[in-house]
Amino acid sequence: MPIRFACVLIALLLVIAPARAGEAFVEGFEDLPLAPGLVNLPEAGTGFDKPTGRIVVAYASGKTTGSAVEQFYSTTLPQLGWTRQGNAYLREGERLTIEIIGAQGGVTVRYTLAPI
Repeated sequence: MPIRFACVLIALLLVIAPARAGEAFVEGFEDLPLAPGLVNLPEAGTGFDKPTGRIVVAYASGKTTGSAVEQFYSTTLPQLGWTRQGNAYLREGERLTIEIIGAQGGVTVRYTLAPI
């Protein structure tokens, strides 16, 4: 019986682990998904809570294209309640800007969240 339990547990972990790996979020944000191909650069970011709202600046980089990152966020953010306005996204009194720096095959993304 213990061997069967161990086999079931291992099988479950093998199924769950890849799904959890795809659930990465931008460092400093609890609900902003990290675009595929990017990894957080936690040492580059900063965050502050102020009486007027929070300010978060975070960075991620990876071997992807700027257009792929832009497409990911233009599709994903409206599903999370963000509304695009110009070059920013607005939600619940906050403004999120996503700046993509770099060329094909290697980009750095700067995320800035501030009160409106």
